[in-house]
Amino acid sequence: MTPRLTLTMQFPAAKAFPSHKAILPRATVARWIKAALFADAELTVRFVDETEGRMLNRTYRQKDYATNVLTFAYAESEDDPVAGDLILCCPVVEREAAEQGKPLAAHYAHLIVHGTLHAQGYDHEVESEAHEMESIETDIMQSLGFSDPYVPLT
Repeated sequence: MTPRLTLTMQFPAAKAFPSHKAILPRATVARWIKAALFADAELTVRFVDETEGRMLNRTYRQKDYATNVLTFAYAESEDDPVAGDLILCCPVVEREAAEQGKPLAAHYAHLIVHGTLHAQGYDHEVESEAHEMESIETDIMQSLGFSDPYVPLT
């Protein structure tokens, strides 16, 4: 049975990043998320500028810089439904994609899959958990038609 997804998308950075919004239609983002879901979920995906991304990272992680994706998971136990917010910082995602020589859509897909896994309790703080999470991400990305996000493009 395919997990159900209730998806809210917010794009306050749309004016500054119209090309990003163009490659992120709701149906595409939903497809990427559903590929990474193992349970029904209610998620909000918000695309922000560097100012908001930095403020959120500083406020909630005490790190004074904008990062590519932040996941706020709200389930308090494994029995709770999957619920969370994924915050993607458009200028950081764009810069990383360029630095890595990856298409912008592929990098967004990877970060959305990554954030969706975090919302379900996956983590990468411990090496064994990082290996498991990266393996799952690679399988999902390949099932979506993308290359392994952890192998540098040549």
